[in-house]
Amino acid sequence: MQVNLVTGNSMEYNYDPELQQAIKLIPEFDFTDPAAVRCIMEDLMEGFNAEIDQSGITICNRKIPGPDGAPEVPVRIYTPVTSSDNMAGLIYIHGGGFVVGSVDTEHARAVELCRDLGIVIVSVNYRLAPENPFPAGLEDCYATLCWMYESATSLNVDVERIGVNGGSAGGGLAAALALLTRDRRGPSLCFQSLAFPELDDRLKTYSMQAFTDTPVWNRGSAINSWRFYLGELYAPGEDNVPYLAAPARATVDQLKELPPAYVSTMEFDPLRDEGIIYAMNLMQAGVNVELHSYPGTFHGSGMLVKADVSRREYAELKLALRRGLGI
Repeated sequence: MQVNLVTGNSMEYNYDPELQQAIKLIPEFDFTDPAAVRCIMEDLMEGFNAEIDQSGITICNRKIPGPDGAPEVPVRIYTPVTSSDNMAGLIYIHGGGFVVGSVDTEHARAVELCRDLGIVIVSVNYRLAPENPFPAGLEDCYATLCWMYESATSLNVDVERIGVNGGSAGGGLAAALALLTRDRRGPSLCFQSLAFPELDDRLKTYSMQAFTDTPVWNRGSAINSWRFYLGELYAPGEDNVPYLAAPARATVDQLKELPPAYVSTMEFDPLRDEGIIYAMNLMQAGVNVELHSYPGTFHGSGMLVKADVSRREYAELKLALRRGLGI
C-alpha cells in the first residue's frame, strides 16, 4: 500500500493512510489558553454526543463525597439494562492534559464499553488544573474509588473486580491512582488500563523531543500541561516532583505490588516512549503487563473510529479489559 508522508517542522510522519485523510479536519488545541481549549472541546462534544446510541444501558449523573474538605465529585454512572449481581466495575478517567475534558469527552467510549462488556462504569469529573493543580484531580479519583467500593452492593459490583481505565492525562491519573491506593492500603484495583498515558514531566524521551508538531498533542502542549498541573508547588523537571504526580519517576522497586496492566501507545505521539518505558519498568517490577504500540497512529487518533487501526485498537482494549476484569 502506498503511504504518503506528512511533513512537519522537524520530521516526516508515516501516518496510516486512513488517518492521514482526516488530519486536516482536526482542530488545533492551544494549551496556553485552557479556557479557549475547553470551549472548543465542549462544542465538539455537544454535537458528537447528541448522535450516540445509548440503548441497552442506563445513565445517571450524581455527586459523591469528595476528599476531606474538598467539594463533591461529579460522576456519571453507566449500568447495563440487563444488570446482574456482582458485575465487574471500571473507574473511567478522562484525558485532556489535566486542564480540559470532562465526562462528556469520554461519553461515547464509556457507553460502548458498558454495553459491549456488561460492566458498571463510573466516569469521574475530576477537578482540573490550573485552577486545581496536583493533587486535586488525583484525590478526586481516589475518592471515587473509595465510594465505588462502599457502594458496591447498590451498584451490583464485585469489589474483587474493579479496575481503572484512562487515556492520555487520564492514563497518567489511572497509573497514579493504582500507586496511591497501594501506598494508602486503600481499596484494591484488579487491573489498570493505560492508553497513551501522560506520565513524565521531564520531557526527555526521544518521542517527546522529536514530535513537536503532531496532531492533537505535541511537545508544546506537554510543556504547558505539566506547568499547569504541577502548579506552584513543583516545577516540571525538578528533582522533587513526586511519582504520584508523574508516575514515570517511580523506581522499579516503587512499582511492585501493582495490579496487572494494559498499556497502549501511538507511533507518532510525544507520549509514546514514556508509555513504553513505564510498561517495561512495570514488567521488571514483576507486574503482568500487555503492551501494544499501534503503527501509523497519533495521539487520540482512535477518535477516528472508522479507520481499521482504530477498530483494532478498540477490539484489543475490550479483550484486555475482559481478561483484566475477569469477564
